[in-house]
Amino acid sequence: MLRNDFVEKNDKIYIAGHRGMVGSAIVRSLKKEGFTNLVTKSSAELDLRNQQDVYDFFAVERPEYVFMAAAKVGGIVANNTYRADFLFENLEIQNNVIKASHQNQVRKLLFLGSSCIYPKMAPQPLKEEYLLTGPLESTNEPYAIAKIAGIKLCEAFRAQYGSNFISVMPTNLYGLNDNYHPENSHVLPALIRRFHEAKTKQKPEVVIWGTGKPLREFLFADDLANACLFLMENYDEPGFINIGTGHDLSIKDLAILIKDIIGYKGALKFDSSKPDGTPRKLMDVSKLTSLGWKYSTELEDGIKLAYEDFQKAY
Repeated sequence: MLRNDFVEKNDKIYIAGHRGMVGSAIVRSLKKEGFTNLVTKSSAELDLRNQQDVYDFFAVERPEYVFMAAAKVGGIVANNTYRADFLFENLEIQNNVIKASHQNQVRKLLFLGSSCIYPKMAPQPLKEEYLLTGPLESTNEPYAIAKIAGIKLCEAFRAQYGSNFISVMPTNLYGLNDNYHPENSHVLPALIRRFHEAKTKQKPEVVIWGTGKPLREFLFADDLANACLFLMENYDEPGFINIGTGHDLSIKDLAILIKDIIGYKGALKFDSSKPDGTPRKLMDVSKLTSLGWKYSTELEDGIKLAYEDFQKAY
């Protein structure tokens, strides 16, 4: 099962979505490890939704390895508001890249999914075999269905053609180059922005959506990138594999942690009229740890790094 797929440091590697939080972390990790032949294209240079443009790009560049980190992403509000866009555009993006990788005989492709693919009420922690065993969380169902389709497409190309395509399922991510949009961001970066603005504007309280009771697991994006490189080199199975820390905490405790790091002195108010989402999402990472990989960035340290990056950017 274990094999070393990266033969040379100058192998041509395409990172789809290199400007996003995950893609940029993968680029940093590759450069840190000495890989020099990296191919990147911004969405302005290459629209991954355009099939012909993607096919032409692959025919010219002919990358040997592909990290598929490009996707249309967002938090609960964005997922629930732009349901058609999240389903259709993600299907377009991943279908084009996966098919082009097959057509141009890419040696290996790594597809990044999301923990939202699991059933809403799946047993905890989430094992890989729980996929498609129950209904999804309704607020992010379109995004989840697109990601499930991507996993199954990789498995189908592997089964029918022998394509060396693998899929990984990261838990909730945060880190450098995150999205801090007030409406379209995920919970951790949204809280960083909210507490920062409340502190600078001296607001008496910060309102947080939901009850604060849901439990969530968070992984620093650079740790995810490190895991992706590890799996690209050492994993070759049809089934996907979870990537996470194996630890979670409540949204309330997360809010208190971020509040303390930023130094906000006001009160917290939880708006229980807003949706909580899935009650708990904790990854079972025993499959990954059995291969020899473990995360290295603790949550408090990672949030401090993310907040420093937020202050530089905003």
